Amino acid sequence: MLAVALVFAAAAPAFAVTSAEKLAQAAVAKTKVDDLNNQYEVAQDNYNVANSKHEALLAQTKTAQARVDAAEARLKQLQTHLYTRVNTMYRQGVLGVLDVLLGARTFEQFASTWDVLKELNKSDAKYIADTKAARIEAQAAHEDLAAKEKDSAAQLAIMDSAKKSAAQNLADAKKLLTGIEAEVAQLQAQEAADRARQASSWQSGSGGGNYPPPTHAARSEVVNIAKQYLGAPYRWGGSGPNSFDCSGFTMFVYSQVGVDLPHSAAAQIGYGERVSRADLQPGDLVFFGSPIGHVGIYIGGGMMIDAPHTGDVVKIQPVDRSGYVGACRP
Repeated sequence: MLAVALVFAAAAPAFAVTSAEKLAQAAVAKTKVDDLNNQYEVAQDNYNVANSKHEALLAQTKTAQARVDAAEARLKQLQTHLYTRVNTMYRQGVLGVLDVLLGARTFEQFASTWDVLKELNKSDAKYIADTKAARIEAQAAHEDLAAKEKDSAAQLAIMDSAKKSAAQNLADAKKLLTGIEAEVAQLQAQEAADRARQASSWQSGSGGGNYPPPTHAARSEVVNIAKQYLGAPYRWGGSGPNSFDCSGFTMFVYSQVGVDLPHSAAAQIGYGERVSRADLQPGDLVFFGSPIGHVGIYIGGGMMIDAPHTGDVVKIQPVDRSGYVGACRP
């Protein structure tokens, strides 16, 4: 028994040193992972912005294509008419026109025929002018369509780049965490506990800017709506109803009270009045990151509900996470 006790006694210091070293290693890795997560959030936001633009451009492209089709149809119609008129005039020739005029038996017939010919000339002139205008419109429609398609392709490229960047960030984070997942989880749990203890006093702190008191009440009803989706999984680009990314979640929740928000955390901060930390009320949106890449819904008591990151779910957590940059009241 004594020998066993001595073995454990001797082993304890070595284990303690190893554990401390591993925890220190985990702390360094966690800092790097947090930075990668911030980069991931920004990449996600860039993707969402590009995706929204792409969807809008797709609708514009359909409109531009319809414009091209209409212009082409009109041009074809006018050209067919002119070709018919030219062929008719070629077959009749000048003598055909003179025959019509000289075949008149009375002055009234002559005058009437002459008036008809003049109207035909006016009609032909109008068709020629319309054809020229139709060609110009067709060319403009083609150029508009080409521009929309080019812009759409550019947004697709941005989306692809953002996805690749995010995937690389996840891979780098996973590599950093290999072998120290438990230690990082321990650090995260400690941080969460500390933040939860400090949550009640968080609102009296500084940061996020100072603004005049908001002129309208917060939309507190969104809090209960948001809570209905607790546990819903995080998904890249998700906007509900079963999975979400951070801005997709706030966009979805606010849409249910008649407020249209863009699918972008960086853009959402510009929708509504800016709110100082001291004036925060349940329902206000809170933002994180520089550049902004994350958003949540404040629920009071220093807590928020949000869709945190890949591998996580919609949940309630303290607002006092790193990178708080401000709030707004849509």
